[in-house]
Amino acid sequence: MMKEKLEEMNTQISALSHTIKDMEEMMKANDVCFLKEFPVAMERVQISQPDPQMASGALIHVPRYLGNLPFRVWKKMQNIVQNTPVILDPNTANPRLVLSDDLTSVKRRRNEQLPPDNPERFDCYDCVVGSEGFNSGTHCWDVEVKESLVWSLGVTTASNQRKGNVFFNTDVWCVRYDQFKSPFEQYGFLVKQRLKSVRVNLDYDRGTVSFSDPVTNTHLHTFTATFIHTVFPFFCSRYPLRIFPVSIQ
Repeated sequence: MMKEKLEEMNTQISALSHTIKDMEEMMKANDVCFLKEFPVAMERVQISQPDPQMASGALIHVPRYLGNLPFRVWKKMQNIVQNTPVILDPNTANPRLVLSDDLTSVKRRRNEQLPPDNPERFDCYDCVVGSEGFNSGTHCWDVEVKESLVWSLGVTTASNQRKGNVFFNTDVWCVRYDQFKSPFEQYGFLVKQRLKSVRVNLDYDRGTVSFSDPVTNTHLHTFTATFIHTVFPFFCSRYPLRIFPVSIQ
């Protein structure tokens, strides 16, 4: 069928080429001859051709691409877009720490350009607090700790003192790891084995903070408390820590 269509088109092109050639010859002659033959030439050019018959399925299937378009785009984006359950607050980070551009990881600062010493900022411990607190519901986040030799993470109250060395004295529920086994640090629950990541599960209404190893699905420790004030996630380490993103469901 395609071959027949091409032959038909070639025949039409050839006929038009002859007509154009004849017109050019006529234009070279005198004006009276051209005007006399012009109506005949126009009639030859304007011979109507039947509309070509389009094969079935040749048209674009419009509903397939435009039907429920916002929903289809949303479904596609679910497999691409990720959400990080905790975003770090750079205004609280110890001056020795630097956050990533997306505010999901922290590590030791290497340059000398220090941020301002505002009241919300830690000045003794290498800590940083999450940007949003929780005062109800259940919340969960995973933290990568495999590159860190000393770390602490959990939740604390917004009113807990961040200046000086008294932060871990009250209102802190956390687990920690210390490869160097410092005898001076006695707060929280000490994790003895080195981990790749830690999962934090906060149930504010029931008053529990649970920690586990998401790689082996092993429970580490659970704190029970009566939460009255808003609590914030906190992270403490001079070595790299990163909060894992989760897919949007």
